Amino acid sequence: MDSPNRISVIGIAIRNRDEAAGKVNEILSDFGKIIVGRMGIPFKEKGLSVISIIVDGTNEEIGALSGKLGNLRGVKVKVALLG
Repeated sequence: MDSPNRISVIGIAIRNRDEAAGKVNEILSDFGKIIVGRMGIPFKEKGLSVISIIVDGTNEEIGALSGKLGNLRGVKVKVALLG
């Protein structure tokens, strides 16, 4: 039985943009089929980049995406399941 899709918001905070940005974008590209929208904001005063992503996927897909991102050095991830 297939898992139903869920709408979620994933918040990503990147501390070392030069080191992590390429890896983050590669992972996001790999999961592009579940990404509905994306907004990225550089927060220069804090030395931080913040990306907000809306996804429509199964719990397994959302967990895999957030897990891969969270394993990157200097990257913090939070997931809010909405539906």
